[in-house]
Amino acid sequence: MQLTRRDLFRAAIGAPLLAALPSRASSSSAGVITIESLIRAPGRVIASDGSADTARIELSRVWQSSICRSRVTNHRTNPVAIKEIVLFDLPSSLTADTRLYGEGFQMLSQSGGTIGTPVDLGNYTDLKHYRMPTPPGARVCYGMMTLAPTGGGHQVLAFTSCRRFVGQFYLRENSLQVVVDTEGLSLGPRETWELEEFSFGDGPERKDLLDRLARRIGSNHPPLLTATPPAGWCSWYCFGPRVTAQEVIDNLDVIARQSPGLKYIQIDDGYQPAMGDWLETGPAFGGEVKNVLKQIQQRGFQPAIWVAPFVAEEKSHLFRDHPEWFMKDAAGHPLPSDRVTFGGWRRGPWYALDGTHPGAQQHLTELFATMRHDWGCTYFKLDANFWGAMHGARLYDGRATRVEAYRRGMQAILRGAKESFILGCNHPIWPSLGLIHGSRSSNDIKRAWDRFESTARQNLSRNWQNGRLWWNDPDVLVLTGDLSEDEFQFHATAIYASGGLILSGDDLTRLSAEKLAMLRRLQPPTGVAATFDDDSLQVGRIRQSDRELICLLNWTDAPAPISAPLRRPVDIKDFWTDEALGHHQGAFTVENLPRHSARLLVCT
Repeated sequence: MQLTRRDLFRAAIGAPLLAALPSRASSSSAGVITIESLIRAPGRVIASDGSADTARIELSRVWQSSICRSRVTNHRTNPVAIKEIVLFDLPSSLTADTRLYGEGFQMLSQSGGTIGTPVDLGNYTDLKHYRMPTPPGARVCYGMMTLAPTGGGHQVLAFTSCRRFVGQFYLRENSLQVVVDTEGLSLGPRETWELEEFSFGDGPERKDLLDRLARRIGSNHPPLLTATPPAGWCSWYCFGPRVTAQEVIDNLDVIARQSPGLKYIQIDDGYQPAMGDWLETGPAFGGEVKNVLKQIQQRGFQPAIWVAPFVAEEKSHLFRDHPEWFMKDAAGHPLPSDRVTFGGWRRGPWYALDGTHPGAQQHLTELFATMRHDWGCTYFKLDANFWGAMHGARLYDGRATRVEAYRRGMQAILRGAKESFILGCNHPIWPSLGLIHGSRSSNDIKRAWDRFESTARQNLSRNWQNGRLWWNDPDVLVLTGDLSEDEFQFHATAIYASGGLILSGDDLTRLSAEKLAMLRRLQPPTGVAATFDDDSLQVGRIRQSDRELICLLNWTDAPAPISAPLRRPVDIKDFWTDEALGHHQGAFTVENLPRHSARLLVCT
C-alpha cells in the first residue's frame, strides 16, 4: 500500500497527528491493525527509574509507505537513563481466535497458537528457560510477528533492522505495544539515537508479506549466502562427546563410497579440555583432534568443527588468564551466567565474553584464524551464541548495548574465519542478521516422535527465512532408532521441505541400504523451501525449475484424509520410491494417510 504525501509525517510525541491521516477507520473499530492505526497510536519514552517525567525527550517517527524510521532526542542539559521506548501503543479489538506467530529472541523460542491461547513452539523459551525480563501479563515476541484475524487477511509487524537495539512486541488481552529495548542506557544532553527500522504489511497472502519482509531485512543486513546450502555428517547425534578417531574415519569411509555428497565432516562438542579452551586438546582422539581433521582433508572432504566462542567455564585457562575480557556484574566482577539466565548445559555456570572489549575481539579473531588456517576447518558450528548477547551485564563499552556486544564479537569471528561457512546455533535470531551463513531453525533432534513433530513445526514455520536471510539448518537427519517407517519418512520429508542444510546424524556404518538410499535422495540440498497452503502445515509446495513437489504431512495421532489442490493437470510419482501415481487434475487426495506419516509427490 502506498501512502499519499499527507500520510507522511514527522512529529514529536504529543503533537497533533490526525491532520496527517486518511479518513479510514482505525484498528479499534475495524478489528485489524492498519497503517492508519499505527500512525494514530501514541508512543512514549520510559525512563529507567520508572518516572513519567520525560519532558523535552522527543520521539519522532517518519513513515514512508510501509516503513517507519524513528529517533529519540534529548533536548535537556542533563543525561537521562532510558529503559525502553514504546513506538506504538495500540488498543486492540483483535479477537481471541486471531492466529499468531512470533519470533523469539533466541533460536529455541517461538510463539504460535492464537492471541487468546498462545503456545510455545519450543521447549527452551526466552521467558521460562532463559529468564529474559518480561512485563507482567504480556506475551512477548521479538523481531517480528504475524497475525491472521478470523475475518481473513494477514498482518506482519516487524523490525527490519537490528544494529543496536532489540525490537519487541508486548501482547496483552486488549492492547499491543511495539517496543524498543534501550537497556537503561543514558541518552546524553542534546544527543539523538537512531532506533531500529520498523515495517508493517497487510494483505491476503502471508507468503507475499513475508517475501517483502525478507527483502527489506536484506537491504539493511545483506545476507551471507553461499551458492547452495552445505551437506555433511555430524558426530554428535550418534557418538556424543565420547566419539573416537576410528569412528569418524569409519564413517568417512562409508561416506566416500556411498554418499560422497556429504562434503562437510563435523567434529562436535567434546574435543576441548574445558569450555573456552578451544585450541587446547582434551582426551578426545587421544589429544590429537588436528590429526583427525587432517585426515578428513586428505580424503577430499571439508573439516568442520563445533565451537561455543562466547562462553568459558571458571576453571578454563581463558577465564583464569583474562577475566577482564568477560561481562561484569554491578560491582565490576565477572558475572556468572546463572545469576541472570540459564547457566549452561554442562560445566556451568558459564561466563560470557564481552564483545565490546578489544582483547576479547582480538582473541576471537585469532582463535578462528588458527582453526581456519592451521587446523584446516572451513565450516564452524557456533553454539551458545545467546550468551554473547546476555542480558543483565555491564559491558566494557558502557555506551554499547548487548546487541552491539554480540555483533562486534561476531564481526571479530568473521575476520578470523575468512571465507568459512558460519552456522549460528542457540543464537539470538535478529542480532545475527547479516553475520551468519546458516541459522539453526529448531531445537536439537532426538529419536522420538514428539521431537520429530516439534522440530518439524519449528523449522517449517521459519521457511520464509531460507535462502533470503541465511540458509536454514533443520538439524540433522536421523534414520535409526525405535520409530516406525512412517515416522522416519515424515522426518525426512520435513527436512527436505525446509530447503536448508542436509546433515546426517547417524552412524553410517550401521545404516541399512534402504536408509542410505533415502539419505542420498536428499542430496544435494535444493535451497528451496516449501510454501504451505495454510498454517496447519499439512500441504506444502516446493517449486523447482522443471517441476513442483507437494508435501503432505499428517501431524496427528490418527489416519486422516489430506488433499492438495492442483494448479494444472500433472503426472505424479512418489519421491521416495519413484512409484508412478498416474495423471491427475483438480486435486490429489490421499484418503487415509497414516498417523505420523508423509508423502512427497513429484508433479510434472
